[in-house]
Amino acid sequence: MSDAQQITIGSVLHEKRLFPPSPEFAQSAHVRGMEEYERLCSEGERDPESFWARMADQLDWHKRWDQVLDWRLPHARWFVGGKINASYNCLDRHLQTWRRNKAAIIWEGEPGEVRTLTYQQLHAEVCRFANVLKSRGVGTGDRIALYMPLIPELAIAMLACARIGATHSVIFGGFAASALIDRITDAGCKLVVTADGGWRRGAEVKLKPAVDEALKETPSVEGCIVVRRTGSKIHMQPGRDHWWHELM
Repeated sequence: MSDAQQITIGSVLHEKRLFPPSPEFAQSAHVRGMEEYERLCSEGERDPESFWARMADQLDWHKRWDQVLDWRLPHARWFVGGKINASYNCLDRHLQTWRRNKAAIIWEGEPGEVRTLTYQQLHAEVCRFANVLKSRGVGTGDRIALYMPLIPELAIAMLACARIGATHSVIFGGFAASALIDRITDAGCKLVVTADGGWRRGAEVKLKPAVDEALKETPSVEGCIVVRRTGSKIHMQPGRDHWWHELM
C-alpha cells in the first residue's frame, strides 16, 4: 500500500501546511492578519457593547437602537428598539456605489449553465418577487417554505421574504414528503416556493411531486409557486399552483 493510500481522516485533520495570500489580496482584506484578529477578539471580550455598537454602525438602520444590550440572564436582547432590513443591507445600500454593476451572484449549475447577476439586477429581481409575495397575501410575520434546488431563485426568494418581513424556512431538496409535512406544519407556512425539479450528478431530482404529496396534509398552505428548472411534466393544481416566470 502506498503512502498516499495510508492517509487517514485523522491525519487530514492535522494539516500543517500554510497558504499565504498574495500581498494584493491581503491589502484588500477587512482583517489583515492574526494580530489584528486577536486584537478585535480581545476588544469584543473586554467591552462587548461598545464593540458590537461599532460593528453595527457599519450597517444601514431604518431606526437606530435605543439600547445595545438588554441582558437579563439567561436571555439577551441586542439593539433594542432598532429597525433594520437584511435585504436592504444586502442590496439597496450598494446601488449608489460602484458595486451596482459588480457581480452579486455567479452561479454555475448542471448541466453546464452559467448565470451572473449584478447587484442592480439582483435588486430588481428581489423587488419583483417581493411584490409577487405581497400580491399573494404574504405579509410581515408570515412563514414561507423554500423547497428548491441550488439556483439563483432560491437567493432571490430568501431576500424577497426578508424585504417584506416574512420568515423563510429553507427545506433541504433531498427530503421526502413526510419531512416536508413536519417542517411546513411546525412553521405554519402560508406559501411554498419550489421547482419542478433539479439536477444532481447528472440525474433529475423531482421536487414538485413531493410537494403535491405534502400539501395534502398541510392545511396552512394557501399557495405554491413553482420555478421551471428541468422542464419535466408536473401536476399544477388550478388556483393553488402558479409558475414563477408567469407571476414575475
